[in-house]
Amino acid sequence: MAKAEQIPVPFRIVIAQPVAGVLHSLQAKDDLPLDPKLSQAGEPLCFDFPVRVAPGPKFFGDQVRREGPERRFVYIRIGQAAGDPGSPWSRRMKIDIHDIDPALLARAAEGGVLEITVDGTGKDGTPTCATVRPTGRRVVAS
Repeated sequence: MAKAEQIPVPFRIVIAQPVAGVLHSLQAKDDLPLDPKLSQAGEPLCFDFPVRVAPGPKFFGDQVRREGPERRFVYIRIGQAAGDPGSPWSRRMKIDIHDIDPALLARAAEGGVLEITVDGTGKDGTPTCATVRPTGRRVVAS
């Protein structure tokens, strides 16, 4: 797909109620941690990154991963995977973006940030991992 057909859309992932003291990061294109952050007392963590959206919609960018012909997602690395060798956890969250409402994408492309919120703590009290369902998707002011 030609880059001329791709529209930049700012994305933000908010990890609500992360496990305190556990490092989180985006996963970079080279599979390394990017922008590591730590919650001291369970306050939300925010990760901002650009995504290019083409008709379809189709998603492109350094943080966008693919699985099959349709599925697109972003990884959040946790604990050891985020660069903390002393953490008891080495996990990743997989956050789907391929199923975002096209109307929401269009609103964000017109001058906002597409914010996706996920829970950071699982039912067992440990960091959430595997495929994580968003608790909210909205467009916020940039």
